[in-house]
Amino acid sequence: MNFITIIIADDHEIFRTGLKIILNDSDFIKVISEANNGVHLLRLLTKVKPDIILMDIRMPEMDGITATKKIKELYPDLPIIALTSYEDISYFNQMLEAGARGFILKNTSQDELFTAIKKVIDGNYYFSQEFENFIPPKLKKNKLPIKLSNREKQILELICQGLTNSQIAKKLGISPKTVDAHRTRLMEKTNTKNAANLVHYAIKHNLL
Repeated sequence: MNFITIIIADDHEIFRTGLKIILNDSDFIKVISEANNGVHLLRLLTKVKPDIILMDIRMPEMDGITATKKIKELYPDLPIIALTSYEDISYFNQMLEAGARGFILKNTSQDELFTAIKKVIDGNYYFSQEFENFIPPKLKKNKLPIKLSNREKQILELICQGLTNSQIAKKLGISPKTVDAHRTRLMEKTNTKNAANLVHYAIKHNLL
């Protein structure tokens, strides 16, 4: 199974440790490293490349806003979620301008944290409910292109041809359970409820 790899950047060791336990306890996430400030994080990124970064804002030496700006200059496709204690609209706006794709509070639930990670890794933005009224209109209307793996594209094309899970499995030489897992993932990514909706979405958004 492919894990979503994460680096946690936060200057509080106890918080990092607790968060790492929560994330690694999931069946789809692996924390590969930790940083206690932006300078440390930038050094880490010369050695390891995570799928996503969870970024605190207020850190010594280099804060999360500055670090996000520098990271987006060096690694523009690396998604960053701000994970902070501060319900401050100025921090929210600065992190958005710096290039963050998400902004959630540290007192969020485990389920919301996992949802945010999944949404952002799939190319969307995610913000805690407290910031819904401050989201720029263009981010409400437009989301980043959905990213599909080669296997997901294969299965989506066959679904659009009207093939069943069993037929797709036989054609691709994989198990029906694997096909079903990919089908479920495709529906999650496209926010669709059934095959008909999925086909309509794929045609409308030129996913084929």
